Amino acid sequence: MSSSFDFPKTGITGAVSVPGPWVENKTLVLRRQSVHRAKQLEAGPFAADVASFGLHLAAENKAAGTVRTYTEAALWFAAAHLLRETDKTRWDQVGAQDVQRWTVRLLAAYSDAYARNQFRALQQFFRWLAAEDGIPDPMTRLGPPKETRKPVPCFTSMELSRLRKACRGSSFDERRDAAVISVFLATGIRLAEMAGIRYHPADPYRSDVDLMAREITVRGKGGRPRMVKLSHEAARRLDRYLRVRSGHRLAWRPELLDSAAIRARSTRNSPTPSITDMSAGICSVPAARHSSFRSS
Repeated sequence: MSSSFDFPKTGITGAVSVPGPWVENKTLVLRRQSVHRAKQLEAGPFAADVASFGLHLAAENKAAGTVRTYTEAALWFAAAHLLRETDKTRWDQVGAQDVQRWTVRLLAAYSDAYARNQFRALQQFFRWLAAEDGIPDPMTRLGPPKETRKPVPCFTSMELSRLRKACRGSSFDERRDAAVISVFLATGIRLAEMAGIRYHPADPYRSDVDLMAREITVRGKGGRPRMVKLSHEAARRLDRYLRVRSGHRLAWRPELLDSAAIRARSTRNSPTPSITDMSAGICSVPAARHSSFRSS
């Protein structure tokens, strides 16, 4: 297989230049952000096949995050375990015990969910390798680690009240923050979905926002669109924000919100404070997504 490919969708160039860990935080944590250590991704003789696997995923139009997660999992396993802990230099030398030892190591250092996700990603790589080159799959009889379910943190009514009070006012920031909180509570959408909302006031066909119908189109994993319904209060808050947004110097941009800041908070390893937690003195805004399910 070729030892170097370019992946314009994912930022992967060659065999090993994969970005640092970008893991979307689906189980949101209050106050404490989980910061992952830097991964070893210099996979040496194993890297060429991982690059080919990444090309395969990109050709199937997999989401950029999926390609990155799957390729990083294989590179990390090769660099941190196979090269450091064994004398193996080829994928056909890898056995089930290598995967088991790696999984035990992950479980000791990371959450059950994270170790399980890494197992699933590695599983996809070995399945592809077996189908592509006829190499025996060492994970055929292995099951993923059991994930211990943890309570999902939600805001209390008192905390929600304090969040709303922190956003009172008519400034750009206050109206934007009030709109963000209201949309989270009304819809339960993900941070990345919130950041991806587009607004074209002069072209309703390109806009994701329909205030009269109280609907927003969001894009989830793989860019798949879906429609979510706003409450009357959320529509009103969003309308107040849109009115003040029209006079902003960046109003011409299609992003409804300052998505760069929101996206920074949607990564598991981001230490960036949430929109209002500095002023409200409580936990991060993403928990409002789960509070919406509890209050519905």
